[in-house]
Amino acid sequence: MTQAMATAGEATQATEQPILEAEGLVKLFGRVVGLRGVDLRLYPGEVLAVIGDNGAGKSTLIKCLSGAMLPDRGTLKVEGRQVTFRSTQEARAAGIETVYQTLAVAPALDIASNLYLAREIRRPGFAGSVLRMLDQKAMRQHASDHIKSLGISTLQNINQAVETLSGGQRQIVAVARTGAFGSKIAILDEPTAALGVRETAQVLRLVKDLRDKGLGVILISHNMPNVFDTADRIHVQRLGGRAAVISPKTHSMQDAVAIMTGAMTVPEEEQSIR
Repeated sequence: MTQAMATAGEATQATEQPILEAEGLVKLFGRVVGLRGVDLRLYPGEVLAVIGDNGAGKSTLIKCLSGAMLPDRGTLKVEGRQVTFRSTQEARAAGIETVYQTLAVAPALDIASNLYLAREIRRPGFAGSVLRMLDQKAMRQHASDHIKSLGISTLQNINQAVETLSGGQRQIVAVARTGAFGSKIAILDEPTAALGVRETAQVLRLVKDLRDKGLGVILISHNMPNVFDTADRIHVQRLGGRAAVISPKTHSMQDAVAIMTGAMTVPEEEQSIR
């Protein structure tokens, strides 16, 4: 790459608008500080990992971004527009889909029904508007098309009940749902927790597919090899605040752990904040 090309690429990154931006987020629980003025920027088509020790504020941050919790101070912007989320439904309407560590899937329902959970398609005409009957055929067809578009080969039968799937397949259903409805942002809380090596690889491949489709992805994980293999940038939380934003290209896993524990600090000019 020439110097001119590199400079042009840096200029493009500098002028690109974040798809999600948080500024000065503060959350208090009585005298306990959950978040202390946290800033975060997520860009389209990137995976931003959020890491930190227990009590660092990762879960509180994600809840504030996804509408599950209202920050006491600070601002949120989606595509440059300031927003206030008072519920996860409002965040969904703005294009933010969240997969929590405790999977929100209905085991007794099939894969298609889980993808359309709370977004069911009704039959046209009287049957749908008055009798409120669901269009199962349309949901199964759309779900099948979406699964194929993501290149998921482990879910062969769209009519299969989720309770018959493995843990990894259930996680894939939950992650696939984030990209099924025109979502702009996917927030994934420990998507590979308690999964085997093969299933973890499948989920991480799907995360990269969502990124390649232009979504901004926030990945919360304690698995450093997965983080450094998948993330474009890494947001490090410590004691309720943002300790640093680094890149796997410029920092090592040892550096990340050192920042998490306070053994290392990164000057502002050396961070990957964009």
